[in-house]
Amino acid sequence: MSNITRRAATAGLLALPAIRRSRADEPLRPRCSLDTAPTHGRNISIADYFNKLEAASDGRIKPELFASGQLFADLNVSKALLQGQVDMAAPGVWTVTNFVQDSDLFQLPALYDQPIETIHRVTDGKSGDMVADELEQKLRTHVLGPWIDNGYSNWFTTRVPLNSLADLKGLKIRNSGGAGQAWRTRFFGAIPNITSWPDVPLALSQGTFDGLITTSDSLVSAQLWEAGVRYAIQDHNSFAAYIPMVSGGFWSKLPPDLRTLMTDLWADNISTYRRNQAASQDRARGILESHGVRFVDLTPAGATDIRNRMLKEQDDVAKELKIRPEIVKLMSQDLG
Repeated sequence: MSNITRRAATAGLLALPAIRRSRADEPLRPRCSLDTAPTHGRNISIADYFNKLEAASDGRIKPELFASGQLFADLNVSKALLQGQVDMAAPGVWTVTNFVQDSDLFQLPALYDQPIETIHRVTDGKSGDMVADELEQKLRTHVLGPWIDNGYSNWFTTRVPLNSLADLKGLKIRNSGGAGQAWRTRFFGAIPNITSWPDVPLALSQGTFDGLITTSDSLVSAQLWEAGVRYAIQDHNSFAAYIPMVSGGFWSKLPPDLRTLMTDLWADNISTYRRNQAASQDRARGILESHGVRFVDLTPAGATDIRNRMLKEQDDVAKELKIRPEIVKLMSQDLG
C-alpha cells in the first residue's frame, strides 16, 4: 500500500505541469457591454474588431459581446468597468461626465455644426488625449485608441412638426446624458429629459417626452418610427463619439504581446470603422425618410448664426459644465 501511495503521489506531481499548461492554454474571454442593438454601427465595428482579434491571437482571446443593454446601459457601464463587472465597453463621451466632466467638451458652442475633419482634430488631439488620460486615472481603465465616430446628433419629434429650431420651444426632449446636452436643449427653449437608451422606444410611444436628440443611425437601429417619430431637423448640433475602454483588471492580465496586438489591431481598423459609420449615417437618413420621417435641413448660414450666438455664452457654458479652462484652451489649439 505504501508503494502504491508513493507511485500515485509521484504521478500526481508529474501531472501538475500538464494541468498548469492546460489552464494557461485556456483562452481569455473578455466580456464587452454595449447598450445599442446589434445592427448599430458601434456594435458592427466592435464585432468586426473582436473577430479579427480572435483570429490574430490564434484563439488566445475569445471576446464575448453583449448588446442591447443585456449587461449594462451605457449610463452605468463606466462604473461596471471600474468595479470589474465587465472587461470592455465603448460608452458615449456624453455618458462619462459623472466621472470626467471635461468630457462634455464636445457640447461647447465652438463645435456646433463643425465638419468631421474639424471634430477629429479635437478627439484625436491634445484635448481628446486629456479626456482619455482622466478616464484612465479615474476609472482605472485603458483607452484602447482613437474613438469610434457615432455621428452628428439632430432633433427628432413625434407629434410636433419641426420646420425650424424655434419649434423646439416648450417641448420635452430626451437627452442621452451629460449637462452639455441639457444646456443645449434649454438654449432652444426645450425641456431636457434623461432616459436610458434601452427604455427609449416604450417611453417615446407612451409620450413620456415629445422628441429626442440622437443620430439617424441610432434611431434606425431601434426602428423608432414604430414608436412614433415623424419629424426631424438636421442641424448637426453636436458630434457623438464612443471611447473604447478596457478594464484595468483585464488589461493587467494580458502579456505584453497581446497588449500590443490589441492596440495595433485597433489602430489599423479605426479609419475603416469611421468611414463605415459616416456611410451608415447617410444611409440611415434615407431609411428614415422611406418610413415617413420628414427632414428639414438647417442652412449653413443659419448654423453659423446659431454658433455665433452660442459662442457669446461659451465661457459661461464651460463654467456651468465644470469644464476646466486648460482643456478649453487645448481645444482652441486643436481647432487652430
